[in-house]
Amino acid sequence: MLSRVAPWLASRRDVPDPAGLSVRTLDGHDTGALRLLAQQDPVANVFILAHLRATGTAAPTSGGAGIIGIFDDGILSGACWAGANLVPVQLDPALAPLVAEAANSSGRRYASAFGPAEAVLAINAELAELGHRAHEVRDDQPLMIIDEPPRVQPNPGLGHGNLADFDRILPACAAMFEEEVGYSPYLGGREFYSRRVEGLIRQGHSLVHLNDAREVVFKAELGAVTADVTQVQGVWMNPLFRGQGLSSGYMSAVVEQAQKIAPITSLYVNGFNTRARSTYERVGFRQVGTFATVLF
Repeated sequence: MLSRVAPWLASRRDVPDPAGLSVRTLDGHDTGALRLLAQQDPVANVFILAHLRATGTAAPTSGGAGIIGIFDDGILSGACWAGANLVPVQLDPALAPLVAEAANSSGRRYASAFGPAEAVLAINAELAELGHRAHEVRDDQPLMIIDEPPRVQPNPGLGHGNLADFDRILPACAAMFEEEVGYSPYLGGREFYSRRVEGLIRQGHSLVHLNDAREVVFKAELGAVTADVTQVQGVWMNPLFRGQGLSSGYMSAVVEQAQKIAPITSLYVNGFNTRARSTYERVGFRQVGTFATVLF
């Protein structure tokens, strides 16, 4: 845990009031301050707000994940989730050196960093100086929301995933993951990823359409959920059914289900994926920010 600002940081002119800054891992007493910080942008910070909703605390998890907090004269002014991934929370990019130093000193290996683009790219630049090499940088991912009824008729075939279909849903989720990041989600062990998929089904956050042959035609998950915002993740169409104009109807159905939980439905998409962006815009999504993802 860092208790003060590294001496080399004090010479940086772009860091606000460096003499008053301190860094430490948050604990349970910081829960309220973290929630207030994240609520400044409930769409961009849905990941951490969903975590707080589920656990009720900013303290480290039993698995060792923690939240790096940056304090300015004792006031929490920025944070970053540090678990399997790094996820900045209302982080001024100028403070990225502090996050990178804390993340590096933990000795953890990170699969990715994702979130608001300026903060993520600044963290990545600092980690690169510390010897962390990115496998891929996706620096333009429109963050999109819809807060009104979808403009396209929802496909009535989409419903909640059922544990009875787990052996069909899991391979579809794994196929989506591998398409998206370029490697199998089972590399770290099949059990962890399987538990994640099973948990989403149990929570009612797995949305899927299986046809009469019990093939997964389309699936998506509500990967982060609060009372105000849901974030759609894992959107995947079976390659056998692509190019048939089905995506818009399925995405409308996803929004329809998500809006039963929270009024705002969000997602982020690779900027180069023009087909997906067009689908989301047709449904009624609009861009409200830009994310970036760094794969390590």
